[in-house]
Amino acid sequence: MDTAMLDLFLTAFVTLFVLIDALGVAPIFATMTAGQPAAYRRKMAIKGTMFASLLLLSFAFGGEWLLSRMGVSLDAFRIAGGLMLLLMSLEMLFGKRQARRESRAEAISEDEDGPEDISVFPLAIPLLGGPGAIAAMMIFMSQANDWTAKGVIVGAMTANMLIALGLLLIAPWLLQKLGHSFGALITRVFGVLLAALSMQLILDGLHNVFFVS
Repeated sequence: MDTAMLDLFLTAFVTLFVLIDALGVAPIFATMTAGQPAAYRRKMAIKGTMFASLLLLSFAFGGEWLLSRMGVSLDAFRIAGGLMLLLMSLEMLFGKRQARRESRAEAISEDEDGPEDISVFPLAIPLLGGPGAIAAMMIFMSQANDWTAKGVIVGAMTANMLIALGLLLIAPWLLQKLGHSFGALITRVFGVLLAALSMQLILDGLHNVFFVS
């Protein structure tokens, strides 16, 4: 892998790592599946990461086609996506994103009808495959010039999903050892990184609109 592809992989990997926030999702998953058999937790973790991956791949390869049918330029989407990611970063910094996740987990854990399939909602959507990750995949793929670059981006997404799967599988242990406070700390640190990344997307989009013919 040459330097350009390595830089692309690292950029895509870090961006998706921040947006997917598997370290923050794992304690929430442990709460949602508390008291359930290990086989149930394992099944939900595998299905959830699989569905989230399929969702991100669908938008990665079909998003540009969808934008063209809607008459939306890539730079307009880049600016809009950057603004959305900036708002998400502010939610992460002020703890609103984690609080919303925990409220969903409490609502599900209080269901007395027995274990339900949480793999699609809320695990795959919106915890792992949220709008931020979808927007990031579409932006990265729109900037990819060839299939090698597209493969590198898909590889970065796959690596993140494998990490997410591993963390979900050990989620009860993580919750016991680290607690919710660690997840909240990580989320806030990621929020700072995401704010910087989102501002770069906005600046790049504005530059292309006003200064690139």
